[in-house]
Amino acid sequence: MTDSGDGTAYDWEREPDPSDSLRTFGAVVQALREHAGLSRVDFGARVQFSKHTVESVELGRRMPDESFVERAEEALGNTSALRKAAGHLTRGEAGLAAWFRRWARLEKVAVSLCTYECRLVPGLLQSEGYARAVFDNSVPPLSDEQLEAQVVARLERQKALHERPNVPFSFIVEEHLFRRRLGGREVTRGLLDHVLKLSALRNVTLQVMPLDAEFHACLDGPLRLLETPERRRLGYSEGQQNGRLIAGAKEVSLLYQCYDTLRSQALNPKDSRGLLERLRGEL
Repeated sequence: MTDSGDGTAYDWEREPDPSDSLRTFGAVVQALREHAGLSRVDFGARVQFSKHTVESVELGRRMPDESFVERAEEALGNTSALRKAAGHLTRGEAGLAAWFRRWARLEKVAVSLCTYECRLVPGLLQSEGYARAVFDNSVPPLSDEQLEAQVVARLERQKALHERPNVPFSFIVEEHLFRRRLGGREVTRGLLDHVLKLSALRNVTLQVMPLDAEFHACLDGPLRLLETPERRRLGYSEGQQNGRLIAGAKEVSLLYQCYDTLRSQALNPKDSRGLLERLRGEL
């Protein structure tokens, strides 16, 4: 962490997606500083960093280097609290939206997962070409580095389907998402081949919600559900630039009822695969 000549820190040092550990560390620094009766200017003078850098660390926007941690320890009483906390610092998870990270962590340990999607093919089922097409449509446009980080993160999540064969994954996906040729004909062919391959796994159940369905239990939008190792059920809802973890037992129970009803309204797994195979043959 290096200050520029005008007393501010370089922009490239700013964390693009601050992690929870960075925010927590920053809050501890701020609490200890305020307890010591030091302003950010006074504290910055003691640790030989600018007020702006101190502020960025306290807000979780910058990863503190070893010199900052050591000088902060000396300035704030040598309790070793900052040294110990610094050992647990992690950067934001590249390629994952800030609001999705908590759910992504829960996803890794869940004993069952259910997903309904009406906007785009679920990330866990996306082919690499389809994922690239999705991120290529981002507004504002992503840089090459950002796009690659997004694709890598998405493909990394998919490993769970193969690495956790005892975990059941259930998907209900709207038919129009497979008919939409996002990325073009070749990308759509690759997507259908990829989904057919994944849906053949014993722990993966895919159902397609047909275009001509007369009943629909999830008109309020996409949803995700999971069960933790402690058998706690949780839900997740996502919209434009936001996501919400749903933990209330009553609300989660209602979401499970909606999903279970939708299962009965969608095509069964065999007929769903048959539909995808027909769509693949039409390309």
